Amino acid sequence: MAAAKKLARIYYRLAMAALMLPAVIAAAAADRPNIIFILADDLGYGDLGCYGQKRIQTPSIDRLAAEGMRFTQAYAGSTVCAPSRCSLMTGLHTGHATVRGNKKPETGLWPGEPTVAALLKNAGYYTALFGKWGLGGPGTGSVPNTRGFDRFFGYLDQRHAHNYYPEHLWENQNEFFLTANWFDQKKEYAPDLFTQRTLAFLQHPPATPFFLYLTYTIPHADNELGTLKGNGMEVPGDEPYSGRDWPAVEKNFAAMITRMDADIGRIMDILKAGGRDRDTVILFSSDNGPHKEGGHDPDFFDSNGPLRGIKRDLYEGGVRVPFIARWPGKVAAGAVNDYVIAFWDFLPTAAELAGAEIPNGRDGVSIVPALLGRRQADPGTLYWEFHERGFSQAVRMGNWKGVRLDVGGKIELYDLRTDVSEVNDVAAGHPETVESIGRLMETARFDSPEFPVTPRKR
Repeated sequence: MAAAKKLARIYYRLAMAALMLPAVIAAAAADRPNIIFILADDLGYGDLGCYGQKRIQTPSIDRLAAEGMRFTQAYAGSTVCAPSRCSLMTGLHTGHATVRGNKKPETGLWPGEPTVAALLKNAGYYTALFGKWGLGGPGTGSVPNTRGFDRFFGYLDQRHAHNYYPEHLWENQNEFFLTANWFDQKKEYAPDLFTQRTLAFLQHPPATPFFLYLTYTIPHADNELGTLKGNGMEVPGDEPYSGRDWPAVEKNFAAMITRMDADIGRIMDILKAGGRDRDTVILFSSDNGPHKEGGHDPDFFDSNGPLRGIKRDLYEGGVRVPFIARWPGKVAAGAVNDYVIAFWDFLPTAAELAGAEIPNGRDGVSIVPALLGRRQADPGTLYWEFHERGFSQAVRMGNWKGVRLDVGGKIELYDLRTDVSEVNDVAAGHPETVESIGRLMETARFDSPEFPVTPRKR
């Protein structure tokens, strides 16, 4: 009899636990924010009003910064697209990452390589990507739906993403034909489609927390078609700059940034209208520094601000990017943070926000303390390598920045506290620092057969 009563009590407790489980899950979900990461393409540090831009109008992104935190020392994963996105998705810098350059990015990620999307999906998040993937083409096994994304709509590879009016995009693993763009028609502007998908997604969000990765191709040049026509900046209209006495390519460049900015404003508004504003972290950044492609001159708008270099350089202008975080009630409004962060910090940050375990061997650290205004641990050393035009490397160690432009070449040294423009090479006066940075350049990486170390072309 006693055994029967004991068994009955066990059954009762199990039944009560089962009844309580949905409430427990709901409570856990309420403690874990939705995460939206909006990534621009080739947007420079100086292209936004909140980072000093005077002529291009970006009121929505400026509002994002005014209502959140603006980082002044944030770094992309690389100075070009594919490796930068690889760092963002995997938490690895380019000395350890699978994809270390735009050369052969269609090979994609290693089988089984952890990604932010897979980590969050395993933690109970619904995951969606609208826009440019860039880490594996059709048939590679490294497409968004095999790397943790429940839903995907956009471009798979870089070359395809150079066309703002494509004849098709990908919806999950199927082609989505845009017949309105066939036969050289230009009626369906791809960034508009990404915004439409995003707004529809936010209008009817999943019941679980979600991770939305929105990757605009703005303001990348249309290198495949636009350059041949002398204007690689394609946009449906050049408003509100039509009357400016600027070259057409620069009107279009500014117009596409302002168009993206307006779409980001719509995203913020729909979150607020749906009551999900305070439950959602929005992160905004760019995948690398400003480009000089498709007829665009980055000096026209001073796109790199006070920084030296542009896309494909390892100087600050090539890798330092705008980075904004907004989370009402959690991230202080109007905050400016000079803590040093990099793209490989996103994976551990997302893991902490989601209550997930961080995979071993990642290069990044969670910046949740910095977001919440708490004391943040030292970021340690930052490392980049780049394989176009030969092999170059850069290291940031504290406020020291070392740059080496060729295999075995001289290491340039800059003190970023006093020389953010990297004008004065002080290597001769600090041989011990140069030696330390040289050792880091050797030990912070391992060789990749896909991206061999080759001397710079003369």
